[in-house]
Amino acid sequence: MTLRRWMLGFIAIALGCLLLAAAGRWLLQWPQAAVTIWLWIGGGYLVGALLFLLVPRWWREHCDEMYAQPAGKRYIRAMWPILIFYSLALFGSIWVIKHGIASLPLRAVIAVLPALAIVLLMRAALRYLREIDELQRRIETEAIGAASLLVSVLYFAGGLLQKAKVIEIGSATAMIWVFPMLMLFYGIAKFVFTRRYL
Repeated sequence: MTLRRWMLGFIAIALGCLLLAAAGRWLLQWPQAAVTIWLWIGGGYLVGALLFLLVPRWWREHCDEMYAQPAGKRYIRAMWPILIFYSLALFGSIWVIKHGIASLPLRAVIAVLPALAIVLLMRAALRYLREIDELQRRIETEAIGAASLLVSVLYFAGGLLQKAKVIEIGSATAMIWVFPMLMLFYGIAKFVFTRRYL
């Protein structure tokens, strides 16, 4: 039931983003760039919702059990406002910076505003990690460790390939993708380690 709620939450946020894009396009006469940002954010949440359909039954049951406990409930309650704040901060940051800000300190603050959501997410995750049982904590820490090492190796290898002029990736793009890659590999590693221990 918990994964179904997550999926429905992702769909709700995605629909909200897509409605904002539609309102911006046809009612508010936003520039195409603003509409596109909301379309991308909404599309990202829709893809996330679709991924919930691919998880096996044992994983759904494990998540239902894990998030039915008090620590899991608190974690989920903390996550939804963070996800919504992240979406709004990302849009606002991109929108304001594209329209130009003369003040460098103000531009820096606005540019890193979405990172505040990630800090809040880490805070909620660390609190959750402190409150869960020993086996689940072991699974979580091994997943975090494996994901961190894998992303570090990929980032390092990417740097070597770029230095050898095999690939060409902008530094801003590479840096922005570190955290999403970490989350992706953390999810995969958690899936693998959970299967191993349960």
